[in-house]
Amino acid sequence: MDYKKVAMEKHREWGGKIEVISRATVNTADDLSVAYTPGVAEPCLAIKENPEKVYELTRKHNMVAVITDGSAVLGLGNIGGVAGMPVMEGKCVLFKEFADVDAFPLCLNTQDVDQVVDTIYHISDSFGGINLEDIGAPRCFEIERRLKEKCQIPIFHDDQHGTAVVVLAGIRNALKLTKKKIEDCKVVMSGAGAAGTAIAKLLLKAGFKNIVMCNIDGVISRDVEYDDPSLTELSEITNPNNEKGELADIIKGADIFIGVSAPNILTGEMVKTMNEDAIIFAMANPNPEILPNIALEAGAKVVATGRSDYPNQINNVLAFPGIFRGALDVRAIDINEEMLLAASDAIANLVTEKDLENGIIIPSALNKSVSKDIAFAVAEAARKSGVARL
Repeated sequence: MDYKKVAMEKHREWGGKIEVISRATVNTADDLSVAYTPGVAEPCLAIKENPEKVYELTRKHNMVAVITDGSAVLGLGNIGGVAGMPVMEGKCVLFKEFADVDAFPLCLNTQDVDQVVDTIYHISDSFGGINLEDIGAPRCFEIERRLKEKCQIPIFHDDQHGTAVVVLAGIRNALKLTKKKIEDCKVVMSGAGAAGTAIAKLLLKAGFKNIVMCNIDGVISRDVEYDDPSLTELSEITNPNNEKGELADIIKGADIFIGVSAPNILTGEMVKTMNEDAIIFAMANPNPEILPNIALEAGAKVVATGRSDYPNQINNVLAFPGIFRGALDVRAIDINEEMLLAASDAIANLVTEKDLENGIIIPSALNKSVSKDIAFAVAEAARKSGVARL
């Protein structure tokens, strides 16, 4: 299928991928008086007396805003908020289809951090959660941090944490196949933007000890002064042996490669220098850091990509619908690391022994039952970690 051609035809036909459907019928004068004035005054006054009743008397309990400033849309770069609308609508479709979460796209025409934060904060009372989408690093880190401080609803940057959750789930199952232990593995990562930073932090939380990262400027180490505070932080929590050089240098003796960077930067010769039964997650889209066949021929045991036409697709749709479903179900005030780890475990546990025997380490992105398991696990983790209100 020519996806580009068909997508243009279908988007023109659809005229937008989402619409608002009324849950109330208005066929009579009584219907009008109950749904609108004068009857509507009663729930307004009830919410004024007890703001928590907004969750019972309005759709806030099931409503998420999908918000972008258009600064890092897919692999298209900084194309602006309005150009990102088709992606935001698509994300809303996935929320509804996979977890029955109502989602609304909002595309901002500013990329000023203060304005983005203030705008989202001032509309946040209308929503049960905020999904930040396609906002470039390092601004995305500050935007998320400040919103978490100001808002009493979950703030979630899917490009960071959704990716990290699915990667960790896949890595856990890959380790089962290779009989390797988390604490013994050397992980090499290419890419230290939004996704790379979140993946590294979640892997550390899960127990990995030796993570070495590089970006376009080389290995991230404590010997380099960075203008970007996020890189400074990474230099302090990764690369315990303070390795230096380029990707070809640090990949030697590695057990796991995780790429969220650029196509074709990992060669078969580099893979041959990794430890036996290497695990390769090459997730650059549309062209991965290394093609699966090249990685396998070079000795890799497990290969995953971000593409649907190869086995083991690392796709955020496995994570974010269920994470929000679980957070909304318990009216969580945050989505914390405990909830992310629970979501990752839930995804990993859906892969059967038979799947593993066939080299499958991650559920299909089209498996809609995944969200139910994640939602349950996330809700339980929210309660145990003290961020649930139900």
